[in-house]
This record gives sequence, C-alpha cells and structure tokens, in this order.
Amino acid sequence: MVKLRLQRHGRKRLPYYHVVATDIRNKRDGRIIEDLGRYNPVSTPVMVDLKTDRIIHWLQTGAQPTDTVRSLLKKEGIFYRLHLLRWNKSEEEIETTITEWKSDKSAQKTEEPGKKDRKAAQVKAEEEAYKKTQAKRAEEAAVKAKEAEKAKAEKAAIAEAEEAAAEAEEAKAETAEAKAEEAPAAETKADAKEVKEEAKADDKKAEAAPETAEAPAEEAKAEADDASDDSEKKDKEEK
Repeated sequence: MVKLRLQRHGRKRLPYYHVVATDIRNKRDGRIIEDLGRYNPVSTPVMVDLKTDRIIHWLQTGAQPTDTVRSLLKKEGIFYRLHLLRWNKSEEEIETTITEWKSDKSAQKTEEPGKKDRKAAQVKAEEEAYKKTQAKRAEEAAVKAKEAEKAKAEKAAIAEAEEAAAEAEEAKAETAEAKAEEAPAAETKADAKEVKEEAKADDKKAEAAPETAEAPAEEAKAEADDASDDSEKKDKEEK
C-alpha cells in the first residue's frame, strides 16, 4: 500500500520536509517511490512547493496521505481540485475556481488573525490588564496613605489639644495655689495692722490716764485739807 507522507530533512531545530510517496512498510527516512514536493514550516512565510498533478495521480490510484499531509493538501486546494475533476470540469474552469478560492481564503486569512497574532494580542491584553491592576493598586495605596496621614494629623491635633488643656489646668491650679498662699499673708498683715492700731489706742489711753489719776488725788488732798481745817476749828471752840 502506498502512503503519502513527510520525510524529515535539515538539522536540529531547523527542519524541512519532503512530501514523498512510499510503501507503508518502509521506514520514515527509508526508500521512497517518488518525491512529490517540499514543505518548510520554519520559514516565513511557510514554504510549500508541491507537484499537484503527481499527487492527484497517486490519490486517484488509492494512495493514502497521513494526517499531516492530508491537512497540507486541503490547505493547498488539491482535494478541491480533485473534487472538480470528478465533476468533469475543464482545466480552465478548475484553474479559475481554484484561483478564486485561494484569493478568498487569503482575504479571510488576512481578516482573521493567525496564531502568532492571537498570541501577541493575548499578551498585549494581559499586559494592559496588569498595568491597570498595578495602577489601581497604586491608587488604592495612595488613598490609604492619605487617609493614614490624615488620621495621624488628627491624632496629633487631639494630642496637642489635650496637652494644651492639661497646661491650662496646671496653670489654673498654680494660680489657685498662689492665691491660697497670698490669703493668709493678707490676713496676717490685716491682723498686724489691727494690733498696731490697738497698740496706738492703748498708748493714747495711757497718756490720758495720768491726768485722770492726778485729778482724784487733788480732790482727795483738798478734802483732807478741809477735814484738817474743820478739826482745828473744833479744837479752838472746845478750848
């Protein structure tokens, strides 16, 4: 049984392939029946060079392609060409139809992003999402820092107000204590003044006391003289 398959060539990490018709019993890199083209998936763009007529010949004779080769033949429109041949289309009609089909497919391929484009778009979307997440986190951190600073300022203001109130209470207590200390001194001063005034009053009384004492003494002397005169008169009369 004939198999249409890929035969690997090239080197490590840089392969290219021959599309060959070979017996199914042969090894992958063994003897081939016919070389049907080239396929290089590493190049940009991908290189595909196939012998369409010979591939159609082998397909019509019952050769079976591998899954990879089948996919490659579908992409190149060889199966579509074989279908048109079975419908007895002329060579000119087949070429026109295949050309239109390839142009439509190219336009569709241009409109629809490929695997690399989808991967790049996905990476870009992930980067944008990451940047948005980072920006959101930075904004939240800034808001939290602002709130913390505001709370700190409010706490400092409360502490300052409490300290000022404590200082005012302390000053008030000191003022009350000073007044309490001044009150006994004022009372002592008033008492001293009162004592001094009383002393002055006593001095005045003392000065006035001798005069008062002399007046009774003179009266007593005068009474004594009168009594002496009366006794002398009585003696004279008795004699």
